[in-house]
Amino acid sequence: MPDAASHEKMTTVPRGELLRIEKSSIHDGEGLRSVVFFKGCPMRCAWCSTPESQCFVPEIGIDRSKCVRCGACAATCPLGAIRLDDDALSVDRATCDGCFKCAAACPKRAIKKYGFSASVDEIVEEVSKDDVFFFHSDGGVTLSGGEPCAQPEYAAALLSRLRAQGIHTTIETSLFVPWEDAAAIIPHLDAVFVDVKHMNPEQHEKWTVADNALILENIQKIDASAHPVDITIRVPLIPGINDDDANLQDTLRDKLKAIELLPYHRLGLATYRLLDKEYALNDTQIQPWEWCAERARFLSSCKPSVPVIAGGSLF
Repeated sequence: MPDAASHEKMTTVPRGELLRIEKSSIHDGEGLRSVVFFKGCPMRCAWCSTPESQCFVPEIGIDRSKCVRCGACAATCPLGAIRLDDDALSVDRATCDGCFKCAAACPKRAIKKYGFSASVDEIVEEVSKDDVFFFHSDGGVTLSGGEPCAQPEYAAALLSRLRAQGIHTTIETSLFVPWEDAAAIIPHLDAVFVDVKHMNPEQHEKWTVADNALILENIQKIDASAHPVDITIRVPLIPGINDDDANLQDTLRDKLKAIELLPYHRLGLATYRLLDKEYALNDTQIQPWEWCAERARFLSSCKPSVPVIAGGSLF
C-alpha cells in the first residue's frame, strides 16, 4: 500500500493534454495495442501526418464542406473570433481562447475540437477495458503523439500504472527532449520506437526545425542507462529528402532491435486544411511499394545483423 508521500505525489500529477485514443492497432508495437496520442510536439516535420497533434492545447478544425452558413457559431462566440464572410467561414485563431462554444453550437458538426485533457486514472480505466485483448495477442499500450516525452510527469505516471497492472508499454518518440525528461519515462517502458528523420544535422533542422544532436545523444544515453530497453529506429522515408544511400547507412548502429522504414504518405493532408495550415510537401509524390522495398533490401545488405522492417515484412 503506498505511503502518504507516495499518495500525495500521485494526486498532484498534472492532467495530460491528449489528442485521442485508438484501439486495436497492429502498427504501433507488438500484438493488439491501444494507442494514446498526446498533444504537443517541439518539432515541425514537413511531412507530419498528424498536424492536429502539434499544438500543446486543444484547437479548432473547420470543415467548410459541412457548413450551411446558419451563423450559430459566430453568434455563440463571445470574442467575435468566428466570421461568416462572403466566401467562407473563418476563424481568427489569435483571438480564439479555445472555449469551443462554437463547436457545441454547430448543428452540422462543421467545427471540430482537437484535443482533451484527462487524468491518469481516466486513461488507465479506458485502456484497461481491452486488457483481455492485450493478454491474448501479447499486446499492450503505446504512447504516441505529438511527443509524449514532452509531458514527462504525466507520461511516467501513466506508464507506471499500466506496468503495475501487467500491461506491456511502448512509446513512439522523437526523443527531442531534455535527457531528464526522457530518463523519467524510460524505467517504465518495455520498448521504444525512435523516429530518426535525418542523420545530417543541417538537413534535419531544415525539414524539422530542430537539430538532431539531442536525439542522437539521448539514444546513446538509453543504451548506457540502468534500464536497458529494446530500441527500434523508425525512418519516415521521404522521397528526395532522406532516402539516399548515405543517410540510410548512417542510420545503422549497434544495440538495435530493428530498423523500420515507414513509406511516405499524405493521409493527414485534409487535416491541414481543417486547421488552415499549409502543407510543405505538395510537390512530393507517393512512391510505389517497390521503392520502399528496394530501400529496405539495401539497408539490410549494409548490416545483416540488424533486422530491417518495411510494410510489416522483414528484409
